[in-house]
Amino acid sequence: MPSPDSPLRLAILGCSGRMGRLLVETAQADPACVVVAGVEGPGSKALGWDLGTALGGQPLGVEVTGDARAAFEAADVAIDFTLPAATLVHADLAAETGTGLVIGTTGLDGKQLELVEAAAERTPILRAANMSLGVNLLQALVRQAAARLPAEDYDIEILEMHHRHKVDAPSGTALALGEAAAAGREVGLAEASVRVRDGHTGPRPGGAIGFATLRGGDVAGDHDVIFAAEGERLVLGHRASNRAVFAKGAIRAAKWLAGRPSGLYSMADVLGL
Repeated sequence: MPSPDSPLRLAILGCSGRMGRLLVETAQADPACVVVAGVEGPGSKALGWDLGTALGGQPLGVEVTGDARAAFEAADVAIDFTLPAATLVHADLAAETGTGLVIGTTGLDGKQLELVEAAAERTPILRAANMSLGVNLLQALVRQAAARLPAEDYDIEILEMHHRHKVDAPSGTALALGEAAAAGREVGLAEASVRVRDGHTGPRPGGAIGFATLRGGDVAGDHDVIFAAEGERLVLGHRASNRAVFAKGAIRAAKWLAGRPSGLYSMADVLGL
């Protein structure tokens, strides 16, 4: 745990990726934080370079390394926006070293989430499908709307769009919004969700939570939750015009997580929702 007079020591995992770069820039601009480690996987061209130089900026005196354990040992909190397989390795290292871990990785399946939960029994871990403060408030609003609007009258559809490079669908944020809607209706998302429609599908099942996925261009993240009834539609939505909002949210989460007891936390805890 950092002392009150010293900056929070951060390790950025996947430091040369799109989000990694933003995390480094955002942390360096925050006087309450200092980046002490940047980690990349085998084969990365950034390995061995100064972190700042590798990202096209001024030298930071931090070498990009493939030694994730050393990075965890040097940091108070590590931030992970990588891939599910790498995130599981990082969760184990966090548990072994007692380092806090903020996970923004999406696409983790049920078994992988269970392993993250197990690691959180030994160290503080915060996982969120989306680090945006607005999106996390949106989840709370969706849950309230789903609880108050009768399922027999209001159909729920979740529409999301992301850039052409995104590899998982529906997005982790869309699924989190679906979970919020399902929780509001006190049903399981797995039983209620409709992910694919093609051909002669027949009438829409009552109580279903539908998903539609769009991909293209450089869209940082658009999400709409539609409550459609006879005569009206309620649309709750969020637009991310710049990925910097995710980096800012992750840094805020890291500062909140530092020094917390072991456990699995979310952005709702950070926001007090």
